Amino acid sequence: MLSLLPANDLSICGMLHSVDQYLNIKLTNISVTDPEKYPHMLSVKNCLIQGSVVPYMQLPADEIHKQLLQDAARKEPLPQKQ
Repeated sequence: MLSLLPANDLSICGMLHSVDQYLNIKLTNISVTDPEKYPHMLSVKNCLIQGSVVPYMQLPADEIHKQLLQDAARKEPLPQKQ
């Protein structure tokens, strides 16, 4: 599960489906943490959130593949074209 807090104080939890190069986030099986404040979101099950409106994202520590993350950070940059 992933927790997001977009810029309008709406807090959403859901399963991370994908993230694109612009950090747009696709979530499935979402739930709103304050359904009384946002009742119109109760019927929404999947959503695409524009990356520029998400100032905060929380991933559960036990679901992060640390070795894969470290390996990705170690990749050498591609040679620059001149």
